[in-house]
Amino acid sequence: MALIPATTLMQAALANHDAIGHFNINGPDWLETYLNVAEETKTPIIVATSDRIMDFLGGFDFMSQYVRFMIQALRITVPVVLHLDHGLSVEHVFQAIDAGYTSVMFDGSKLPIDENVALTKKVVAYAHQRHVSVEAEVGSVGGNENGLINGVRYASVTDAVKMAATSIDSLAAALGSVHGDYVGRPKLNFERMAAIAEATKLPLVLHGASGIPDDQIQQAIQTGTAKININTEVNTVWTEAVAKALQQKRSGHDPQPILTAGKQAMARLVESKMNDFHILGKSDRLTAMR
Repeated sequence: MALIPATTLMQAALANHDAIGHFNINGPDWLETYLNVAEETKTPIIVATSDRIMDFLGGFDFMSQYVRFMIQALRITVPVVLHLDHGLSVEHVFQAIDAGYTSVMFDGSKLPIDENVALTKKVVAYAHQRHVSVEAEVGSVGGNENGLINGVRYASVTDAVKMAATSIDSLAAALGSVHGDYVGRPKLNFERMAAIAEATKLPLVLHGASGIPDDQIQQAIQTGTAKININTEVNTVWTEAVAKALQQKRSGHDPQPILTAGKQAMARLVESKMNDFHILGKSDRLTAMR
């Protein structure tokens, strides 16, 4: 199956109180694992690259071609979205679109809201002409992940409505989640989330979902969240599995058992998250709604 935009999948998930899992690519093993789990479980998936590590990953053109190659090589039949996570400039977002990404996020959250809206409007015009979906952020998701270092600034309903007027396809409204590891128990502002969902009618996106308790994940899905981003938890289980494999007695210097342990740990987590998001095995239903 060819790569698709995120719009129809997220609208269908929103209508059915599901959420599409967004999983960040940090290397070849991550992408292969995500695609294999999606195909084996017949689950739609969003695979993403963070703007901050594009040089490490080989650049937009390489990643776009590589994802398409792997979809063909692994004979993937489920819906897959290739998404740019936290595009930090309009120029980078345009580069991703031109390279063949099917979904992009412009992150103008550090800018004044009017400037964020104006730049997002430019992104929407460029992306929609090319059948690419657009995610924007209001407020500011805090934390430290992939070089993103900042404090939490809660999204307002007023700013969310301004951003919705740009014709974006989904909205990341910062409501208490953070990138990276949490200190203490996270607490999302569900009253504000419900107000933003009602005012904008947009599928909401939950960034920094790694470490958020399941009861809050479920409430977020019921309150209009249709895309949930997972990265830190995937990297944590990979690191722990590889560290454990390195400590085990073995003969020779073959790295395959070590790398395989990391992939297996990631696969278990990804399938678990898909189940938590109520999207596991639902590719046929969502494909039919396209």
